[in-house]
Amino acid sequence: MPVHALAHITGGGVTENLPRVLSNGIAAQINLKSWELPAIFKWLQAQGNVAQADMLTTLNCGVGMIVVVPAEHENAAIRFLERSGEIAFCIGEIVESSGKPQVIYS
Repeated sequence: MPVHALAHITGGGVTENLPRVLSNGIAAQINLKSWELPAIFKWLQAQGNVAQADMLTTLNCGVGMIVVVPAEHENAAIRFLERSGEIAFCIGEIVESSGKPQVIYS
């Protein structure tokens, strides 16, 4: 199964870390409803009155690693990761864009 990129989501969150592994003319279309925000992040957001954009630019929001694979290998990649003891799910897709790599949230 071909892996095109890996992005470790640390400080800078998805917004800053994922573009580092993408080429110009590429965007990551991320579906924010594809995973449940863990309770600790909900608490931090509520207690600190933190905007969603700031959460996604500062914290990993429960997504510690992003593996970019061709769409036709999505299910195989998820099965492989789950068999390895990981919690895996699809959070979006790679799309063509103009300019610098970016993350687009929907």
